[in-house]
Amino acid sequence: MYQRLKILVSPLFLFFLFVLIINDFFLKAAFHNTITGKLSDFSGLFIFPIFCSAIFPKQKSWIFIFTAVLFAFWKSEYSSFVIQLVKPYFNTGRTVDLSDLIALPMILFAWFYLKSSLQLSVGSALTARFSTYFIAVVAIFSFCATSQPRYIQSFDQPQYVLLKDPSIRCLDSYDGLEFYGRDSLLVVKIDYLYINRPVKNDDYNKNQSVRNLDLAILHLIADSASLVPSGKITFLTVSTKQGIDSLRFNGGRLDGRFVRMKGGKAITEGFYKMGLEDSTWTIRDSTSTDKVVKTFVHGEATHLKRYKHDKLESSSNINTRSDTIFNIYIQLIVLIICMAGICFLLYRNYRKAVPVRFNLSLFWKVLLCFVAPFIVWLFYIGVMLLLMNYNQDTFEAFATGILIFIVVCPLMFVVIFGIKLRKDIDIFLYCLLLALAFSIWTTCVTLGALSN
Repeated sequence: MYQRLKILVSPLFLFFLFVLIINDFFLKAAFHNTITGKLSDFSGLFIFPIFCSAIFPKQKSWIFIFTAVLFAFWKSEYSSFVIQLVKPYFNTGRTVDLSDLIALPMILFAWFYLKSSLQLSVGSALTARFSTYFIAVVAIFSFCATSQPRYIQSFDQPQYVLLKDPSIRCLDSYDGLEFYGRDSLLVVKIDYLYINRPVKNDDYNKNQSVRNLDLAILHLIADSASLVPSGKITFLTVSTKQGIDSLRFNGGRLDGRFVRMKGGKAITEGFYKMGLEDSTWTIRDSTSTDKVVKTFVHGEATHLKRYKHDKLESSSNINTRSDTIFNIYIQLIVLIICMAGICFLLYRNYRKAVPVRFNLSLFWKVLLCFVAPFIVWLFYIGVMLLLMNYNQDTFEAFATGILIFIVVCPLMFVVIFGIKLRKDIDIFLYCLLLALAFSIWTTCVTLGALSN
């Protein structure tokens, strides 16, 4: 088995595996553009057939042919019926984009690479075996995790769009949409949308989903309806399960006063400005005098007041995206200061202890090099939790752990066998230093994504 898997520690396989993981878990979230979309296709088409060929070497030719056919089928509209079949059981989805087929030559490149003599393995037999099996586990993980689950963008305030001349006849609700026919008009109530995982689930992110909502819904329902031209004012009343909604549209977007009545009582009142909440919104309890008053600026909530029996119970400010970015800059400065402090402590220990060294046997030194990444990972999670910036799911946490292991393990070999430890506390300080370095890197990536 080991001889078959040696290809998994070859330079190009490791490079494209690293690119795949970094792109799917970090770059896509940070930039989410055409380049990050294509990177996964190029990397995946290189490592997938090589990995499968290492497991099933006798079926090598068929694996490469099957990979090319399956990828072309998956990226076409003909795979839609397969997705609908497995959707109830697996979180599956894809975007039809024939331009992704430009990545197919990577399969041919992988074939020639597999046949070439460029494959290298690492170090001693024991190290090579450990590295090979570890990379095999990482590869399996990357295949399972490369398609990230969809996230739901819900709306605290009701969202509607107006379309004209629809051909849709079945007005049954589906996938977060409710339909109401009005002569030649179609009113669509949106309860939620499926989106890519946002960097931060705030009102600013919600506004991005709302900005071209009428066009997005038109594409989503795949109907022959058309957009209502901007400037055309339409007043409509819609009866829903939540109440009777009085709507004012400018073109296909909500614009102006909104009122929801239930039991003869206005339970929701507010204003829209081309689909975005604006000014003051009042949400009342249908069975009491309790209410919540929200203040919006450009679709972002900035202030919240709660009233109980018409008396003010609490009042609080809400951070906008600009406030969040400012706070992260402060956190980044604090992290850099802490990192500089630890560097100073390590330097002081080094100067004071020379020529004394903290002696460990070879076994404990090697063990420490492999255990340290796990300690750094735990410190990293602790720092991010302290900053309230930790929102990784299981796959992302595992991917971060792999990345930390790949980076920290060789660095610890340099520290322990090269720089050499002077005091036992240095072990703790180096782990904390590396954890802070990863926290700074993650914070910078988050900051860049939020700023974009």
